[in-house]
Amino acid sequence: MNHAFALHIPDAALEAEPLDPEQIVSGTPEVTGKVVWESADGRQIRGIWQITPGVVTDTEADEVFVVVSGSATVEVEDGPTLRVGPGDMAVLRAGDRTTWTVHETLRKAYVINQ
Repeated sequence: MNHAFALHIPDAALEAEPLDPEQIVSGTPEVTGKVVWESADGRQIRGIWQITPGVVTDTEADEVFVVVSGSATVEVEDGPTLRVGPGDMAVLRAGDRTTWTVHETLRKAYVINQ
């Protein structure tokens, strides 16, 4: 998409984004998502991401996200523990190692700058 647009995040159709099995700590979480805009050089990404309940680990990019629905606890290694739910904004930094405990299916809109 090269033009301005609006998208209703709660109803947006998402595509499967299989997790690396090594990221799954417990449960059977499933991830879906959709990139809605990406810069020509691939350094800026805007999208929607969803994960079902479970516990997973990740290494983050520079990201700002807003939770649309659901809830999770995000533990940042050597950093804070973030409790996020609808309407909450969070900031993660490139290289942050995190553990996500997803309590109820979480959907977020995000901006990544690489």
